[in-house]
Amino acid sequence: MGPSQKPNVCGRLSRRALGFFSRDAGMVQRTNLGILRALVCQESTKFKNVWTTHSKSPIAYERGRIYFNNYRCCVSSVASEPRRLYEMPKCSKSEKIEDALLWECPVGEMLPNPSDYKSSLIALTAHNWLLRISATTGKVLEKIYLASYCKFRYLSWDTPQEVIAVKSAQNKGSTLARQAGIQQPVLLYLAVFHVLPFSLIGILEINKKIFGNVTDATLSHGILIVMYSSGLVRLYSFQAITKQFMQQKLDLGCACRWGGTSGTVGEAPFGIPCNIKITDTPPLLFEVSSLENAFQIGGHPWHYIITPNKKKQKGVFHICALKDNSLAKNGIQEMECCSLESDWIYFHPDASGRIIHVGPNQVKVLKLSEVENNSAQHQISEDFVILANREKNKNENLPTVTASGRVVKRNFSILDDDPEQETFKIVDYEDELDLLSVVAVTQIDAEGKAHLDFHCNEYGTLLKSIPLVESWDVTYSHEVYFDRDLVLHIEQKPSRVFSCYVYQMVCDPGEEEETTDKRSKTDHNNFKF
Repeated sequence: MGPSQKPNVCGRLSRRALGFFSRDAGMVQRTNLGILRALVCQESTKFKNVWTTHSKSPIAYERGRIYFNNYRCCVSSVASEPRRLYEMPKCSKSEKIEDALLWECPVGEMLPNPSDYKSSLIALTAHNWLLRISATTGKVLEKIYLASYCKFRYLSWDTPQEVIAVKSAQNKGSTLARQAGIQQPVLLYLAVFHVLPFSLIGILEINKKIFGNVTDATLSHGILIVMYSSGLVRLYSFQAITKQFMQQKLDLGCACRWGGTSGTVGEAPFGIPCNIKITDTPPLLFEVSSLENAFQIGGHPWHYIITPNKKKQKGVFHICALKDNSLAKNGIQEMECCSLESDWIYFHPDASGRIIHVGPNQVKVLKLSEVENNSAQHQISEDFVILANREKNKNENLPTVTASGRVVKRNFSILDDDPEQETFKIVDYEDELDLLSVVAVTQIDAEGKAHLDFHCNEYGTLLKSIPLVESWDVTYSHEVYFDRDLVLHIEQKPSRVFSCYVYQMVCDPGEEEETTDKRSKTDHNNFKF
């Protein structure tokens, strides 16, 4: 069945004004987003490049905010003109922000301070301070000193918006120690916190004696994931580890005596002692071997995706049931393509349990369902496929006649990611508008041209295509964000030159053309990073 007829924008606005919606608290918001989606996808709507800037430091984007200078400068991308929200004072190299996460207030929880109800940036500095910074003013609201015994470098969500994990750099030891054969007992540390209000769960050490030669470890949804160079991936319960191996419960801001020294937990120079030290092998929840440690869990019921741990199997994906490791029917997915860059696969972020498989010339959306007459087994089938817009090469495999009259047949195939053919580079999901966004690139003469397509997430139908005015070099690193009425393209060029192109929705482009050109020139003069 195709999509059912939906009311137009005027009808939705009239119903909203008259209060024709259910008592569901989210109904008004869903109605508003439905109206915005209709406006975004209508034919007369255009997306105009309203601002372009360049920087010598990385550029990051989060929820309508563009961050420059290692998160020390924040510019709002919501207004029609760029507006600087704040710029923190210049700092030394040791105070540089290494990584950051945007925290937004959870609904329905009582928080101790009024400022806690506003968005915050949780930042990790080079000298091991964990900061909570106001996302609108740049003011430091809270600060925690982590430790001096290791170098913390990475931030990630264990449970989104609730629990964060701060990971240290891996301890590989000095060159002299390695040459002397001295083994480093602790490979890395994980510091885990509840956020807002900040409370410490504990700092866990990953040591070689218990886990062996670990290449990486992380936390996700209460699961400790440990990876090895052999491709082995092991899963443990972090809660069970905490319960069994925590040496002492520590509270931020409280006095503590540890290892013969005393201090306040979370304040310099004492910091936070490592209070979770595993002395015996913890219970193993699950283990699997996969090429390059590629391992994902998702679907309904739980399934996982791996690539068999052999180099010749690269590009082959197995979808298996988590409960018994059984391969789903049609669970071996291999995209028949000949390309320099490999295809990729992941569980759909819309929580539908579907799977997205992306190749150079097609995007497959797969669904997981029960096998008929066998509810214990599940099967993989195509929900829909998005194909690149390509013309068959007329010169391919045509015979050539030599000067002597001999006919020679040329037998060659063009790569599926040949730059002169439309090739998919990025696929993302806009959750509020329920749209799939697909970046397609074609090399035209000496430069590449890209366009961003919006597809219906339910049926795959093409609803809108937006050309990007800047050239696209396939050898550069690119990020593209589609956020409601905003499209943002971040490009990293050689010699660490970063460029940011901002597009905004314009419903009447004829009236906006002249002001857009003037605004772009003004922006270049006023904002330099």
